[in-house]
Amino acid sequence: MNISALLAGLFSGILGSMGLGGGAVLVIYLSVFTDTGQLTSQGINLIFFIPIAAVSVIIYSYKKQIKWKYTLKIAAWGLAGAAVGLLLTDFLGGKITGKIFGLLLIFLGIKEIFRKSDKTVAKKEKTCYTKNE
Repeated sequence: MNISALLAGLFSGILGSMGLGGGAVLVIYLSVFTDTGQLTSQGINLIFFIPIAAVSVIIYSYKKQIKWKYTLKIAAWGLAGAAVGLLLTDFLGGKITGKIFGLLLIFLGIKEIFRKSDKTVAKKEKTCYTKNE
């Protein structure tokens, strides 16, 4: 095992436990740097995610930062989405799925570059209230 594999796993775990898309790091690493197919990379990512998610749920639950009422509804829809995604991936194949994944990452990256920070939005709201009063 090389240092890049260890770093990819470490960063994927850290980002995944914070809910920031650690799977993107792992799938990109596996697909680009290890000559692993897109579908296999996605499968490895899903297996990798299970222990990370379990530990994260325990920690966030202990800190009382999970609203279970909403979480269970979202999880049910997430499972339905996963089933549809699995069927769609089987239908489309690995090459098209990889291109869709890449386009999604590019779109999200561009969106994040132009996204206003919470401080900027709060400052504008405060300014609007001040002017109206």
